[in-house]
Amino acid sequence: DCFVVELLSIDEDLCVQIMHIGTVDNEPETVAIMDKYLEENDYVNDFTDERCHHAIYLSDPRKVAPEKCKTVIRYPIKKL
Repeated sequence: DCFVVELLSIDEDLCVQIMHIGTVDNEPETVAIMDKYLEENDYVNDFTDERCHHAIYLSDPRKVAPEKCKTVIRYPIKKL
């Protein structure tokens, strides 16, 4: 197997992020937690062509059970 690693420096400005543990199939539950936080604190998602969401995969799916995979989900946000 071959992996490509790229080091980037990105000025993301204001973001919200959360640690998701599990499969991609249950990510919507984790995203709902972030969305609730935004709503309760007067923020909204700020997706643009330049500002997009990121997923940072911390687990190797070949070596970790799907329900234990860890992924950081990060969304750009802005204050209302």
